[in-house]
Amino acid sequence: MKEKLINEYVKRLTIEDVNKFALSNGIDLKDKDLNLLYTYIKNEWHTIIFGNPRKILDDLKIKLDQNTYAKIETLYIFFKDHYNNL
Repeated sequence: MKEKLINEYVKRLTIEDVNKFALSNGIDLKDKDLNLLYTYIKNEWHTIIFGNPRKILDDLKIKLDQNTYAKIETLYIFFKDHYNNL
C-alpha cells in the first residue's frame, strides 16, 4: 500500500514541487541541478526509498556542488530515518 501511494505521488510530482521543497530547506538549485534531481526522483524513487541508493548518491556527489550535495544527503538521511518506521 505504501509503495502504491508513493508511486502515485511521484507520478504527480512536478519540477516546481522539487524546487519549492529544496528552497524551503535552504537549497537553491541551479536549473541543471534541479533537472538532474527531478529526473532521479521520477525514475529512481523506488531505489531511493526502498533500495540501496549509494550508486545514485555517488553520482550526485560528482555532479553537484559540494555544499548542495551535502545538504541533499543530510535531508535524505533525516527523512529516511524519520519515515523508515512507517
